[in-house]
Amino acid sequence: MTRHLDLRHVKSLAVRDLIELANLDDFDRVTEQVRQVAGCTRPVNLVGHTTTLDASTRTVLRSYSTTDEPTGRLLTACGNRRASRCPACSRVYAADTYHLIKAGLSGGKTVPETVRTHPRVFATLTAPSFGPVHNIPGDKPRCACGTEHSEDAPELGTPLRPSTYDYTGAVLWNAHAGALWARTTTYIRRALAAYLDMTQKALNAALRISFAKVAEYQKRGLVHFHAVIRLDGPEGSNQPPPPWATVGALTAAIEYATFKEPDDEIAKDMRACLTVAPDHRGGREIRWGNRVDVREITVGGDGELTDQAVAGYVAKYATKSAEDSGTVDRSLICAPCGGRGYLRGPDGFRDLCADCEGTGQAEPIKDLRIQSHVRQMIATAWELGNRPEYADLKLWKWAHMLGFRGHFSTKSRRYSTTLGALRDVRKAWRTAQAHANAGQDQAEEETTLVTEGSWAYLASGYRPGEELLAAQARHEIQQTRQAADRTKTEGELWQ
Repeated sequence: MTRHLDLRHVKSLAVRDLIELANLDDFDRVTEQVRQVAGCTRPVNLVGHTTTLDASTRTVLRSYSTTDEPTGRLLTACGNRRASRCPACSRVYAADTYHLIKAGLSGGKTVPETVRTHPRVFATLTAPSFGPVHNIPGDKPRCACGTEHSEDAPELGTPLRPSTYDYTGAVLWNAHAGALWARTTTYIRRALAAYLDMTQKALNAALRISFAKVAEYQKRGLVHFHAVIRLDGPEGSNQPPPPWATVGALTAAIEYATFKEPDDEIAKDMRACLTVAPDHRGGREIRWGNRVDVREITVGGDGELTDQAVAGYVAKYATKSAEDSGTVDRSLICAPCGGRGYLRGPDGFRDLCADCEGTGQAEPIKDLRIQSHVRQMIATAWELGNRPEYADLKLWKWAHMLGFRGHFSTKSRRYSTTLGALRDVRKAWRTAQAHANAGQDQAEEETTLVTEGSWAYLASGYRPGEELLAAQARHEIQQTRQAADRTKTEGELWQ
């Protein structure tokens, strides 16, 4: 219950709300909830209740209801993987991704340690060229424009000649990149069978190809994929592949499936390709670019591509999004009309949407404070989304993603553990810690528990006063992290 306070003299809304929170019956619980979401930028507010019962006796072991909370709701972390949206939750996502990838390389998390002896590579697959762009050539001192660009030059990735750049092709490639990857995994199996002079049936009976991949945006606004690809026995990670299934064979299969030209007998019909809806120039073929890098992942050694290095790379890429290419991190669809530009009136006729004035855009693309190259890709995606031949792609929905509609990270079923399993373990550990701190006994392992409850979404974000508490919590987390880094550095120096 809040005590009656006259806070009209307090000008700051946040301070006023903090004073009100401090005068609740259980302010310690308010601060505890804020700290439990560990610096989350925009936590989810839930209302509801849950009860844990012994399945055999129906005895109530634990019960909880948000009506008992001082603020009447429960804060839970948003879990957003994007660092631009929630740095705190993205760090947790990156840590989980690191352990998921590393488990598939070194073992652990139900994966045997013998998996590190399996053939495995780290492959980077890129998009083809849709026109020359400003870049930093590796074999030449200057860009094609005649300039030596710095690493942070804003023009990097932008077209040398925007008027001739194939923006339609670039957006359509992004839109189909996920489907191209899915087809590529099939073609790698085909190419491996052809390379080893086997039938696909015989290959599938002898081994399994496992993978985990993550997408990253290049500066030119096109996605490329980083993938860990591993050969296993037919049962998965707990079984080694046949001796003849080598890193060399896997590398060759990936190259044939992605960029090898059909001048080789094996390469015929092995290159993954998608044909999309025709335009005025005929059907378009979606293929990988020629810059495909495949490197073996080694068990150890200085300066080599190790398990830890690869897991770190993938974890870093997993928290990035399209905004790293200069675009916006929010949908451009007008919420009232759903991007259609009109609303259905009571008479069934289409009425112009007053919010977007018929454009379907939450904010005009021409007014976005972004580079002209990125703006043109967004505009192209929006325009293609309204063409009948591309209607099924719904590109106006993904315009802020420059057309990319796929998942940023995926893995095959047998690669390693799952993010859900890692979160369940963390949840169980935190629950055990909470019960221990509260002096509660844990149920015996053989006891079957039943959880009943009901939850509803209320809102997202903090109250103004809670935001001040969250800022303090984030500061303390940062201080603790910096202290740990200093301790680690000092320890390395003394070794």
